[in-house]
Amino acid sequence: MLHNPNASTVAYPPQQDHGWERNGPGPFDLAVGFLRRHSLVIAITTALSLLASVIVLKTLPPTYTADVKIMLAGSKPVVVQPQPQIPLQDEPPLDMESQIEILKSKSIATVVINRLDLGNDPDFNGKASRLHEAAGAVRRLLGSASEPPTMDDLVDEFQRRMNAFRIGTSAVVEVDFSASDPKRAAMIANAIVKEYFDQQTKTEATEHRTITAWLHDRLQDLGNDATEAERAVNELKGRYNIVSADGKFMDQQQVTELTNRLVAARTHTASLMTRLNRFDEMLAANNAETSLDRIAAVSDFSPAELSGNLNPPDGLSLSNSNSTQIINSLRQQYLDHAKREYEYSAKYGSDHVAVVNIRATMKSIRQAILDEVRRLADVAKHDYQEAKQQQQEVEKQLAQAVVRSQDTRAAEVSIRELETSARGYRTLYDAFLQRYMGTVQQGSFPIAKARVISAATPPKKKIKPKSMVLLAVGLFGGLALGGGLGLLADVGDRSFRTTAQIEDRLRLPCLSVVPLLKQADVDRVTREAALSRVAKPDDDCGQRQISRGIGTCWAASAMPSSRFAESIRTLKVAIDQDPSRSSRKIFGLTSALPDEGKSIIAASLAQLIANSGKRVIVVDCDLRNPSLSGMLAPTAGIGIADIIAGDRQLADAIWTDPVSRLDFLPGKGAAHRDTSDSLGNEQMRGLFEQLRSSYDYVIVDLPPLAPVVDARAVSALLDSFVLVVEWGRTPAEVVEHALNTAPNVYDALFGVVLNKTDMKALKRYAHHFGDYYNQKYYTRYGTVMAE
Repeated sequence: MLHNPNASTVAYPPQQDHGWERNGPGPFDLAVGFLRRHSLVIAITTALSLLASVIVLKTLPPTYTADVKIMLAGSKPVVVQPQPQIPLQDEPPLDMESQIEILKSKSIATVVINRLDLGNDPDFNGKASRLHEAAGAVRRLLGSASEPPTMDDLVDEFQRRMNAFRIGTSAVVEVDFSASDPKRAAMIANAIVKEYFDQQTKTEATEHRTITAWLHDRLQDLGNDATEAERAVNELKGRYNIVSADGKFMDQQQVTELTNRLVAARTHTASLMTRLNRFDEMLAANNAETSLDRIAAVSDFSPAELSGNLNPPDGLSLSNSNSTQIINSLRQQYLDHAKREYEYSAKYGSDHVAVVNIRATMKSIRQAILDEVRRLADVAKHDYQEAKQQQQEVEKQLAQAVVRSQDTRAAEVSIRELETSARGYRTLYDAFLQRYMGTVQQGSFPIAKARVISAATPPKKKIKPKSMVLLAVGLFGGLALGGGLGLLADVGDRSFRTTAQIEDRLRLPCLSVVPLLKQADVDRVTREAALSRVAKPDDDCGQRQISRGIGTCWAASAMPSSRFAESIRTLKVAIDQDPSRSSRKIFGLTSALPDEGKSIIAASLAQLIANSGKRVIVVDCDLRNPSLSGMLAPTAGIGIADIIAGDRQLADAIWTDPVSRLDFLPGKGAAHRDTSDSLGNEQMRGLFEQLRSSYDYVIVDLPPLAPVVDARAVSALLDSFVLVVEWGRTPAEVVEHALNTAPNVYDALFGVVLNKTDMKALKRYAHHFGDYYNQKYYTRYGTVMAE
C-alpha cells in the first residue's frame, strides 16, 4: 500500500463514506469471479484431461487378479541365533517374513515360467498391450526386428505381477497373481503355491540332519571353552588378592569420588576469583572517578555475589549476607538526596545552603558505599584464598589415589576380559544345548509346515483399470490443473483491475472508469463527424485552427451519447463538485508510464468542458514527446517553449477549435536541453498565472512520472493532478513507486482515472458490484461502442 511520510494529509474520496461500500467481496463472490475469469482455461484443461482418461481406458488391457490363501505353521527354529529358555511357538514373525520372501523368490518364478511356458504368454512378451502392438508396427516399418524377452525380463515381469503378503497378524499368507486372462491368473497362482510346497519338502530332511550334527559338535567345543575361561578367572583373582564390592573395584570408586570433589572445588574457586576481580575493577574505577554511575555499578552484583553465597562445596565458609541490604540502603539514600538536590537547585539555586548541605551528605554516602565495597573485596579475597587451599588439598588426595590404582589396573583389565569370555561361553553353551534337545525331539516325528486354505479360482471382475476412478481422476485433475493455471495467472497479474484496488493501494478515489473503445467504430464515427461538420469562419482564429480528424481524441465530441463520453463527463462532474473548485483552475493529467492514454483523456475532458460554454485551454507540457500536439496541431511551428524563452507572445501560439471554441497551446518550439528547468522557471509561472486569469479551466498534459522528472518540476505551478492508470497493464508497484518519488504530485492528486477498461472483463474481477458497469443498462441511454 502507498505511504508517503512527507504528505501532510491523505487524499481520499471526496464523497461521503456510507460504510457499506467498504465491505469487500465475500468468499462466494471471489469464487464466482475466479470461475468467470478462467472458465475457458478450466473447461479446456478438464476436457483434455477427460480425453486422456478415455484414451488410457481404451489403451490399457484389463487386469484380473487371482489369489490363493495358505496357512503357515510354526517353522523350524533358527540355529545360528540364541533362543529364550521357553520357546515361543505361537508367533515367529521373522519366519513369516522369510516364507513370504521365499514365495517371491526368483527360483520359484523360474520354475513356474518354464513349467507353464510363460515366455509365449501375451502378458509376458508384451503383445497384450495395444501400445506394444503400435510400437512393434513402428519398428517393423523402420526395419528393426524386436528381440524376444530374456529369462531375466520374464522373471522381472513375473515378480511385478505376483504379490504375497501376510493377512493382519495371523499366520495366513495370501498369494496374488495378475493377468489379462482370469483363467490364466488362477492357474499361475496355484502353480506358485505348489512349487513352494515342493521346495519345502525337499529341503526339510537335509536341513534336519545337518543341524543335528553341527549342534552336537558345537556343544562340545563351547563346554570346553567355558570351563577353561572360568578356571583362568579364579586363578588370577587368587594371585593378586583383588577384592571388589558391588561389582566395582575399591580403587576405582575412590578415584571417582575424588574427581567429582575436585571438579566442584575448581568451579567454586573460579566463581570466587570472578567476584574478586569485579570488586578490584570497581575500586580501581571509583578511585579514578567517583560519579554516581561508577558507585551505582555495585548494584550490578547479584545478592549471592555481594554476600559471597556462591554454593561452595562442603568445607568452605560463607560470608555475611547483610552486605546486600547495606549497599542497597546507601544507594537508595544517595538517589533520594540526588533527587532532592536537583529539586532544590531548580527552586533555590545551586549555591543555596540547603543544596550545599545535600551535596556534602551525598559525598559522605558515596564514601560509605566505597568503604563497604572495599570491605566486600577483602572478604572476597579471603574466600578465594580459602577455596584455593581446599582445591589444592583435593588435588593432592586424587594424585595419591591414582598412584595406588595403577598397581592393580593391569590385573583388573585381565580379570574383566576373562569374566566376560566365561559368561559368553556359558550362555552360548546353554542356548545351544536347548536347541539341540529341541531339534532332536522335532526330528522324531513329521510336522506339517503349511496348508492351502482356499485355492485360486478365475476372478469375475477386473481390478484395473477402474473406469470410474480414472474418469474421476481425469475430471478433478483437469479442474485442479485449470484452477492452478488460473490462480497462477491471478498471482502474476500485478496490475489494477478494479476501483477497489486503486482505493486500497493508492488511498485515492477512482474518479472515473473509462472504457476501452473499438478502434474501428471510433475511426468510422470520427470520420463521419469530421466530414459532416463545417467550421464557422472566425477572424480571431486566423490560420491557427485545430484540424479535426479521425482518432480517439475526438470520440467524446463525435459520440456525445457514448459510454466513453459519459465516463469523461463523470470526471468533469467530479472536478466541478470539488468543494475547493473556486480556487483550482489548473489541472494536470499525468500517468506512471507512457501510452496509458492521458493525452486522450486531457483532450476529451477539455472538449466536454468547452461544449458546456466554459473557456478552457489545453496545454501540452510533454515537451519531449508532444503526442497531443501531433493530434491537434500537427503543423504548429510555435509552442510553449518559444513563449517561455520570450521569443513569442501567448497569442501567437494558441490554436482554436472552431466548433467547440477550445484553445490549445502546443508543446513545440525552440529545443531546450533541460526541459525540467524550462517547465519550472519563473517564465513558466508567469505563463500559468496569465492562463489562470484568462480561462475557467486550464488542462495540462504532463509527461509520465516514471521515465522523466518534468511532471515533478512543474508540480508547484499546478493546482491539482489527475493520475491516469491503464486497466490491466500498469503494474501497481510501478504506480506506487512513481508516486512515492513525487510527493508534491501525490499531495495534490485529486483522484485516479482507470483508462482503457474492458467493461466485460471488469465484471469478472468486480463481481460483487459488477452489474454497476453492465453494458445492457447503459444501452437504454446511449451507445456503448466499447470492448
